Amino acid sequence: MRVSVPASSANLGPGFDTLGMALDLAFVLSTDPDDQLLVAEARHPAAVAFERAGGEGPLWWRSPIPPGRGLGFSGSARVAGALLGYLHAGLSEGDARREALALACELEHHPDNAAASMLGGIVASSGGHSVRIPMALDVAVIVWSPAVETSTNKSRAALPASIPFADAVFNVGRTALLVAALAAGDRAALSVATEDRMHQDARLALSPLSARAIEAVRGAEPIAVWLSGSGPTVAAFVDPDDVDRVSAVLPDDGVTRVLRIDEIGAQLLDQ
Repeated sequence: MRVSVPASSANLGPGFDTLGMALDLAFVLSTDPDDQLLVAEARHPAAVAFERAGGEGPLWWRSPIPPGRGLGFSGSARVAGALLGYLHAGLSEGDARREALALACELEHHPDNAAASMLGGIVASSGGHSVRIPMALDVAVIVWSPAVETSTNKSRAALPASIPFADAVFNVGRTALLVAALAAGDRAALSVATEDRMHQDARLALSPLSARAIEAVRGAEPIAVWLSGSGPTVAAFVDPDDVDRVSAVLPDDGVTRVLRIDEIGAQLLDQ
């Protein structure tokens, strides 16, 4: 058996731990080896999820998703391992998907990346529920990643234990506006809707390269720009015709990728 699970960008600005978007970089996991796959060691997040889901035996994997960059590597790996594990243990595909999403969210400690990787598209998650947001826009997604990794634990430790009431209201409003703008196809609202007062400034302080990149992209006037997950990757919505223009402003000391939103989510490649 083999599964393919997309990468993800979490938060999308204000939607801390609640919003995620699937991206077309695939984490592939298999119970059968071939010369294009790597052995999944016991501590690999895919292998841990596979075992927790009742799977037995060795695993092999490959992925272009850079780990530690805020593009959901661990979330994709855990969704893949959990889904393959439940299928290997004999669950039906529908039951395996439902249980795998729950297990991946538990292992991730938040649902945003895992839900997007499982369901595809842009997903809102809270209270054990994950719902895809209708997307009425045709956009490309530019992501820029510096060479350095970011520890999610270190990034979270930099966040304040509490925030002012006005900032909480600000983020609630921006998150609501973001969901509505995506569903309505309101491009003009997205730049404002992806603003944040909860986590991005603290995380950007840990990554000056990302701070410079996000300011450079803002100067090129994309549809919207945000820090992807805990960083250090910077992500932006752009018109497909503007990809070259916006990409040109990004710093040379990083990797620029032009992606699309993955609308399929986790898929079983063979049985």
